[in-house]
Amino acid sequence: MYEFNYQKASSADAAAQALGSAEDGKVMAGGMTLIPTLKQRLASPSDVIDLAGAGMVGISRSGDTLVIGAMTTHGAVAGSSEVQSAIPALAYLAGTIGDPAVRARGTIGGSIANNDPAADYPSAVVALNATVKTTKREIAADDFFTGMFDTALEEDEIITEVHFPIPKKAGYAKFKNPASRYPMAGSFVAETADGIRVAIIGAGPGVFRVKDYEDALSSNFSKDAIKDGVVSADGLNSDIHGSADYRAHLCTVMTRRAIDAVG
Repeated sequence: MYEFNYQKASSADAAAQALGSAEDGKVMAGGMTLIPTLKQRLASPSDVIDLAGAGMVGISRSGDTLVIGAMTTHGAVAGSSEVQSAIPALAYLAGTIGDPAVRARGTIGGSIANNDPAADYPSAVVALNATVKTTKREIAADDFFTGMFDTALEEDEIITEVHFPIPKKAGYAKFKNPASRYPMAGSFVAETADGIRVAIIGAGPGVFRVKDYEDALSSNFSKDAIKDGVVSADGLNSDIHGSADYRAHLCTVMTRRAIDAVG
């Protein structure tokens, strides 16, 4: 691990100010990605700004919207009666992330900001058409995730809350790599106020929507409406764990399972 300056922020605004003042600062939420990266000397930031004491924790319902603070852990989301009642699929998704240790420390804001291609939360953010609130602005789900490990966040911008419109119904399913537990493909299906939205994670370099699935389900919300071969293998991940063609097939299988899981 390289030497760095450690700062513990007292608020989101203080963290953003410290980040903007640092030569090459990094924000730490739960530390599930940053700490291993530092230990392996894959990053050498000048400063690490810890959000552990900055607040941004909590879950509340405001009308037809579920508001989750950025520093709320996966375990808290999974165990929340508010989430279980409003968006059961989101509670289920959170409960499948990693293992108990990861769910106890990892945060929704940290996961979204990191935007790992195999992270679960981006599928829910996109499928539910959520809004990501930051220290500077509000960002629509379709504009937030811009590429592999890349988002629309500016260098001194920090996520404070995620606002999830409560859908009419939603479901989530994923196929885990048995060794790493990261999803090789996952699908979040939601019927929102604006129509059907389907978001896939794990199969490609980032989260993506499948319009053909959305159109088919708009006419017939049934797994029988989802046919194989809709998702092209072009651009999907291919490695020792599975080819791009295999992952394309998993997109269909997981979407059909997500429909079965709709609640």
